[in-house]
Amino acid sequence: MNGLRKFLDRQERHFLRGGKLEQFGALYEMVDTFLFSPSAVTRNAPHIRDAIDLKRVMIFVWLAVMPCAFMGMFNVGLQANGAMATMGIDQIVGFRGDMLAMLGAGNNPDSLWDNLLLGASYWLPIYLVTFIVGGIWEVIFAIVRGHEINEGFFVTSILFSLTLPPDIPLWQVGLGISFGVVVGKEVFGGTGKNFLNPALTGRAFLYFAYPAQMSGDMVW
Repeated sequence: MNGLRKFLDRQERHFLRGGKLEQFGALYEMVDTFLFSPSAVTRNAPHIRDAIDLKRVMIFVWLAVMPCAFMGMFNVGLQANGAMATMGIDQIVGFRGDMLAMLGAGNNPDSLWDNLLLGASYWLPIYLVTFIVGGIWEVIFAIVRGHEINEGFFVTSILFSLTLPPDIPLWQVGLGISFGVVVGKEVFGGTGKNFLNPALTGRAFLYFAYPAQMSGDMVW
């Protein structure tokens, strides 16, 4: 890790004001503070100093939501496999069925492995699209405004993805998180200045814009 720390320190001058990569300073700061705790610390009362920083707090919150994500994936698989068994369907078709077969999983509602993998095949693409599209917006606004990339998007991304139906079109996922990040947060000035929750703003937008895909009485 010392070698990585020295490498980042050598590159820092290129991303500071006046450096040839100044406009990408937010990206450097994001990588640097993700790998190492920032050097800026509080020095005067009444601030409390300890061994944690905001980025680590957000990562802990993200990790704390992971049990909900695993339970959600299991429940999606359980409900889908149960419905397939009732309808006499032996195997799901498409790329999800191919992936399950490659991993040695089936569509048995009594199998923890089968249920978890089927649920993951629905949720993981949603989460990846959410993280990539929302992350791009975060980077764009950070570069344009010249401030650091906020750690809160770790939490926003997973909360938003967990509120969506498992069979939602991925383009709607990208549209929803774009609305949530841009309209729900960035237009007000970013973190600390917005009065709307970005994840819930994006979810509400999708609910009213595409109600047919957001609700129903059928198992996916």
